[in-house]
Order: sequence, then C-alpha cells, then structure tokens
Amino acid sequence: MDYEQKIQREVADWEQAMFKPPGWLEKTSKSIGNRINHWIPPKVHSIITTTIRSIVRTALFGAEYMPSRQVERTLELEAADLEAKELFALYQKIAVAEGAGTGAGGIMLSMVDFPALIAIKMKYLFELAHVYGYDTKHFSERVFILKVFQMTFSGPENRARLLDSIKRWHVEKEQWSSEAEYSKNMDWETFQIEYRDAMDFRKMLQMVPGIGAIAGAWANYSILEELREFAMNAYRLRRLHDDLGFMD
Repeated sequence: MDYEQKIQREVADWEQAMFKPPGWLEKTSKSIGNRINHWIPPKVHSIITTTIRSIVRTALFGAEYMPSRQVERTLELEAADLEAKELFALYQKIAVAEGAGTGAGGIMLSMVDFPALIAIKMKYLFELAHVYGYDTKHFSERVFILKVFQMTFSGPENRARLLDSIKRWHVEKEQWSSEAEYSKNMDWETFQIEYRDAMDFRKMLQMVPGIGAIAGAWANYSILEELREFAMNAYRLRRLHDDLGFMD
C-alpha cells in the first residue's frame, strides 16, 4: 500500500469516528461545563464573544496572520505531513506555555488567554495551509481556514455540513472570491456560540483558583491536538483530490 492509500484509509477512519455518539466522558464534561458556565459573569462572556468575532474578522480580511513561510508547492503528501507534524509540535508548546501562565493568574488573566489562544490557532492554520501548498493570499484559502476552524469546534449537524463543504472545496471555492459576499452570508451568531460552548469546560476550569495553571496547560494542549487532527485531515482531503483525484 502506498502512502496516499494509507492516508485515504486514515481519513476515512477519522470521518467515521467524528460522528460517533458522545461517550460518558463527553456527556459528563458537557454537564460540568454547563455548571461552570453559570458561575462566569455575563461581562466575561460578552468579552469572549466580541473577541471571537474580532479575531476571525482579522483572519479573513486582514494581513496579521499571513505567514512569512513560503508556500510549499512541490512537497509530496508524505513530506508535507512530516513538516505539518513539526509545525504542530512548535505551536502546541507555545499554547501550553501560554495556558499555564495565564491560568496561574486566575480569572482576569484567563480572560486574556481566550484571544491569545485563538490567535495561536489562527497562526497555526495559516502556516499549515502553506505547508500543504495553499496560498493564504487568496481569500478563498482564508475562508477554507475558517471552515476548518468551525468544523473542529462545531456540533454534529453543523460539522457534517462543513465536512461536505471541505470535500467539495474544488468546486465551492469559486464562490468565495468576493470578501463582501462572504460577510453577507456569514452566520456570526452560530459561529460564536458554538465556539464558545466548545471551549467552556476546558477553558473555564482554568479560572478555578488553585488549579488554574494545570487546567490551562491541559486545556490548551488538548484543544490544539483537536485542531491538528481536523486541520491535517482537511488538508489531506484536498491533497488527495488535487494530486490524485481520490475523492471524486
């Protein structure tokens, strides 16, 4: 079996696992997260929501996250995967250190961690695009990044819709050449709520006195790992289609 066929099977297994019913741990985490969520002042939730919207807009319409890394147009999929894993190891270390530092400072510094972590994730995704050979100067590539971001932190129904969009990106990307058109169609409210809810249990724990540093490091470690899994497989899907036509 060659490398591309191996990856095709891995991606198929990932898709299947993505839609398994939640287990006991996931259900328990959600229940605890909902309780912790009620302890957090409304002002904090408002700040988080505003921050999410601001950073995502910057990613789509600004140049702040554009990487200096060259677009790797000639890498084979196996070489791209190896480089992607090295890139992830770097960003996960940054995220863990940032989470531990802000978590040790209690609720006020933990509020700082939300925008910092989103920025780390965006920078990682922009660099990852270049590793797999896709140039983020193009607006459609930034839309793709946002769809990967959304899919990682969405519920099952929205996740299925986004996965279908990613698998058909060779067709769908043509409609996202216009920034104005995307802004008009973006459902900001759903995006913000789903992302915030996905973060609740792990990130709210770092606001608890006494365990903030440990919880912050664990939260950022696991969140980056989740993003890596979704992002790498999304780009693998594109490369399998673009390079070999496996997904037709």
